[in-house]
Parts: sequence; structure tokens; C-alpha cells
Amino acid sequence: MDNLKVPRHIAIIMDGNGRWAKKFGLNRIYGHKNGVKSVREAVEFCGEKGVEFLTLYAFSTENWNRPSEEVNALMELLVDSIIKETPDLNKNNVRLNAIGNLHTFPENVCTKLNQAIVSTSNNTGLTLTLALAYGSRLEIVEAVKQIARKAAEKEIEPESINEKFFESYLATSGIPDPELIIRTSGEQRLSNFLLWQAAYSEFYFPTVLWPDFRKKNFEEALKEYQKRERRFGKTSEQLKQ
Repeated sequence: MDNLKVPRHIAIIMDGNGRWAKKFGLNRIYGHKNGVKSVREAVEFCGEKGVEFLTLYAFSTENWNRPSEEVNALMELLVDSIIKETPDLNKNNVRLNAIGNLHTFPENVCTKLNQAIVSTSNNTGLTLTLALAYGSRLEIVEAVKQIARKAAEKEIEPESINEKFFESYLATSGIPDPELIIRTSGEQRLSNFLLWQAAYSEFYFPTVLWPDFRKKNFEEALKEYQKRERRFGKTSEQLKQ
């Protein structure tokens, strides 16, 4: 692997926790608990390789439709993980960030999450973003609403709106688009994740379930990424000039 050709930003759809648990005859929450180990390895790997941004799809807006028992267990797991992992995030110079409809989470979750974000805010290494209660379509709609209000109040002219301006109203403002998006478990769809930001992303769909995703799997993903030719509409010949 060429360590000089590592993506600045990698995003991961952490899929397969439930199927992993079912494979062992366990409750789905055990899959989520074991998935935390994979999160830890992903953060460590990205830090070691010099990746600047890692975004994890931890909880979608659609996940609220899951059985209440699983949702409640996920909330407890989230709080517990935040408390346990914050010291290591600071030790490894990782800055924590979160995007999504965070106000929909229980108060204790929001409190612990905000405390961790503040605690790691001065770190200068990897930026770890958790997408929580996140849905890309809703993100885009909310951005349109904000811009429409400003246009209605004559604060901006419609002709001044371009892609860069629009992106400044997205939840990921200030974060570069992901060069690589990984979805584990073999499923091959975005599931309402970073739809705008993924316009020129490379996709990698390993069949391994998320709780089994380790550094060696991440290494394989980056090797595959480095085989891709990122042309952005140009020809191969133009890139060689």
C-alpha cells in the first residue's frame, strides 16, 4: 500500500451487526456491542495511516423504526461507549464531532456526547464524525430551507447560489467530501448516507460483517482504493499530462 495515496476522508456504513449476532444465536445488541471493537480499530488505523477525517454512520433517521428494545439498548451502548472511549480519543489526539438530528436523542445521550465533543475539541489529529439520527435527504432539505429563508429576507440573491455556497449549509460544512465510502456486509447501497457528498466517492463493498472488520480488512480497502483512477470527468490521458 502506498502511504502517500491515503484518502483525506473515509466514510463507513457499519452494516451487519444484527446478522453477526444471529449467526451466533445471540440477541442483535450483542452484534452492536462487538461492533464497537471494530470502531476502535478503524479509528486507530486511520490515525496510523494519516487519514484526516473518518465519518461513521452510527444511527440513521430510519433506525428509529426498529423495535424499541433494540433502540433503547443502542442508546445505552452509545452513552457507555462515549464515556469509555473519550480518554483514549484524547490520548490519541482524536477530535470528536457529530452530525444529524441530535435533538431527537435522550437528554443523557446528548449531554455525554456534548461533553466528549468539548473534551476533545482542541485535539489536532483525526476528526471522527458520528452520523447520528442522520439522513442525507433531510440534511439537504434543511439546507434548502435555510437558504430559502435568507432569499426571502433579501439577504442573498438566488443567482449567487452555487455548489460551494450550498455546501456551506450542509451538516458536513468544513469537512472535505469522502474519497472512499466503505459499506460492510456485502450490501451495495448508500441508505440515505452523504448523498450530496458522495458525488465523486469511490465505493468498496466487502462481504465481511462489521463486527469482524479489522485493520487487515481496512488495509485491503485502501489497497483497492489505490487501484482506482480518479478522473473527475477527465480522460486517463489528461491525468498523465
